[in-house]
Amino acid sequence: MLSQARIIVPVRNGGSRWREAAAALLRSVPEPEMVVVIDSSSTDGSDAVAADHGFRLERIDVRTFNHGRTRQEAVDRFGADRRFVIFLTQDAVVESRETLTGLLSAFEDARVGAAYGRQVPHPGALPSEAHAVLFNYPADGGTRFLADGPRLGIRTGFLSNSFAAYRVEALKACGGFPSDLIMAEDAVVAMKMLLAGWGVRYCSDALVRHSHAYTIIEEMQRYFDIGVVHAQLPQLVHAFGNPEGEGARFMASELRYVWRAAPWLLPEVAMRGAAKYAGYRLGRTFQRLPSGWCRRLSMTKGYWERTARTY
Repeated sequence: MLSQARIIVPVRNGGSRWREAAAALLRSVPEPEMVVVIDSSSTDGSDAVAADHGFRLERIDVRTFNHGRTRQEAVDRFGADRRFVIFLTQDAVVESRETLTGLLSAFEDARVGAAYGRQVPHPGALPSEAHAVLFNYPADGGTRFLADGPRLGIRTGFLSNSFAAYRVEALKACGGFPSDLIMAEDAVVAMKMLLAGWGVRYCSDALVRHSHAYTIIEEMQRYFDIGVVHAQLPQLVHAFGNPEGEGARFMASELRYVWRAAPWLLPEVAMRGAAKYAGYRLGRTFQRLPSGWCRRLSMTKGYWERTARTY
């Protein structure tokens, strides 16, 4: 199945983690040309890393990058002749040679339109960083369909392009990745696939190392962007339920995890939770905020410079 797939990795100043990820990826593919790196004007030599590993390299102007549009353009150019496309981010390190084939095994079920693998924390991850990954990527896998919505709520459409694969036929039938959203192009496609009758599979035995050491300010900015997406796509919330209940469940889980692992960090956890909630609520009301505020509050600042305010 791997020979029928194209692997696409957007890169922007990936640093040492990208060098580690590129080396692991090269060990996992039969031919380096299977990997396409879309480099957004890197200034740290990330493009040279891709070329040195034999990957196909496409350079774009960073000002043109858009999470959804850039990925869809890559699918159209490099994945149209393949049955599957696999997406990775520059900081996701495949754990073994079986990682990619394990993810693609999801498509042995003809009902599956998209699949994503399990993410585990990088070595040395701080407790909050590790918990976020462990909470979202449990040990048990499975396939979700629209009928699971009442039971799973907003998590029904969960999907992460940090390590995900798509059946090109299903991706095309659902209209591809959106180009007008600030982020969450993966979750939007998952929602469309579920509504169209496809399944989304979580492959818990296909592992990558991937986690983020966000500051409290960065957490607020990230959740501001999530709030913007939910404001842009009210049908997502309507179809799968209010995400704030899931947020409360996450917070309770994080408090228990940090209490056991590093109780002295509990005040920080509380501050992170408050920052996330404030960021999310502000994002939900972004249409009423000045554009300059939106840019300052957002992690994806380029979006506000490139995109007209149409919502």
